[in-house]
Amino acid sequence: MRINRYVALATGMSRRAADKAIIDNRVAIDGKRAEAGSTVIASQIVTLDNRVITPPVSTTTILLHKPKGYVCSRNGQGSKTIYDLLPKELHDLKPVGRLDKDSSGLLLLTNDGDLAHELTHPSRKKVKVYEIMLDKPLQPLHRQMIQDFGVQLDDGSSRFSVERIDEGSEKKWRITMHEGRNRQIRRTFAALGYTVIALHRTQFGNFLLNQLEAATYRTA
Repeated sequence: MRINRYVALATGMSRRAADKAIIDNRVAIDGKRAEAGSTVIASQIVTLDNRVITPPVSTTTILLHKPKGYVCSRNGQGSKTIYDLLPKELHDLKPVGRLDKDSSGLLLLTNDGDLAHELTHPSRKKVKVYEIMLDKPLQPLHRQMIQDFGVQLDDGSSRFSVERIDEGSEKKWRITMHEGRNRQIRRTFAALGYTVIALHRTQFGNFLLNQLEAATYRTA
C-alpha cells in the first residue's frame, strides 16, 4: 500500500494532508523517514510524529446535523464543539468539509481517508447544496453576476448557482456549488453588500441531510 494512502486510512486525514505530513518528515517506516511514493507492507511499523499508526480494521462514516453555534474542532476555546454531540467512541472521527460556527446542516465525519480524499479533492468537484437567508432582497443584477460572471474575491473568482427557495421572498436562496473555499458564500455576498444571516448545508456529494434532526447523527 502506498504510504500516503496508509497514513490517510490510519488517521482519517485527507490524502493531500497525508502527502504534506510525509513531505514535512513527520512520517517514518521502520524508523526511517518515509519518502513520497514509498510502499508499506503488513510487517512494517509506520509512525506519525513518533506515534505508531495503523489503519482501522473497518471504517466508520457518520452524518451529523450540526446546529449553529458549534465549532468543527476538538478545542472550542470556550465554544461548544461538534464532539460535544457525539459519544466518546466516535471522537476519533474527523470532519470532512467544515462548517463555520454560525452555519448549520450536514457535516460528514469519518476515519476513511479515501472517502475524505474523494469528497474534498478539487478535481472531484463534488456538489454541495446550501440554503441561505440574506439580510435584504437579492437584486437580479447581483444574482446574474454571481451565476454568469462570478464575483472576484481575494483568492479568485467565486461563481455558483443561485435559485429562489420561496417565490414570495427575495431573501431565501438555494446555493449549488462544486468547490468550497473558506467562507466562500459569505464572502461572495459580502462583496456585493449583503450579509448572510443563515447558512444551512443540505447536501455534500451523494450524502443528503433529509429529515435528520438538529444535534443528532446517523451512520452513512
